[in-house]
Amino acid sequence: MNKEQSIRPVTPREAPAPPRVVDSHAHYSDRRFDPDREELLSSLPGRGVEAVLCCGSDIADSRAALLLAERYPYIYAACGIHPHESAKVKDTDYDELRALLKHKKCAALGEIGLDYHYDFSPREKQKACFYRQLELAAEFSLPVVVHDREAHADILDMLRELRPAGVVHSFSGSLETARELLDLGMYLGFNGMVTFKNAKRPLAAAAAIPLDRLLLETDAPYMTPEPWRGRRCDSAHIPFTAARIAEARGISTEELTAIANENARRLFKIV
Repeated sequence: MNKEQSIRPVTPREAPAPPRVVDSHAHYSDRRFDPDREELLSSLPGRGVEAVLCCGSDIADSRAALLLAERYPYIYAACGIHPHESAKVKDTDYDELRALLKHKKCAALGEIGLDYHYDFSPREKQKACFYRQLELAAEFSLPVVVHDREAHADILDMLRELRPAGVVHSFSGSLETARELLDLGMYLGFNGMVTFKNAKRPLAAAAAIPLDRLLLETDAPYMTPEPWRGRRCDSAHIPFTAARIAEARGISTEELTAIANENARRLFKIV
């Protein structure tokens, strides 16, 4: 090689495109997205995001999720009442929720469940609200998106009784709890938590469960994975979560992501 050839600039290779992803749990109606929501949501398909399930936390938030689903073809909505809001629920709220569940872009009932960590609502009210919404899921043949924080026993009891299809999102429990949920036919959702140094249990579960029961999610704007922890999360961060789980399982990020995408499409019946 002569001197002229040795100093010729080299054109850098184009970086590989990130894998196409389905985000099975996000909250794009959250106020943290108010400054740039339209710009962000318009950009996500170009950043590898094929579909998003936008989850509501009460009736107003569920309406907002449906409005986003109507505006953006790749967004679908989950409508439901979060356990934090269950103390405020009136009987008329269930009538309104029933109407929302009929919408053609409502793909699930959620986010529902129990939260015994914060106890923002009395536990008996949480359980009553959760049970009633599980009944609605059966009525409308919709999968459920379940929030479970320090309430495993009561969650399992209700799921055993009513046997919905669905996912326990942001799974952080033990492998034993994971297996109990899998035995009930549930999927498990994993987000940026698996990249945190002190979050060993969710990564262990994600590495061990059958691949056909694993969903990828963000819980955006929360649970931003490393190396972006501390910043607002969005659906384009999923490849970082996928890469960590794929590493733990000894497979490629592309393979893991493709399977998780198909799982989400199958569970929520989204295209």
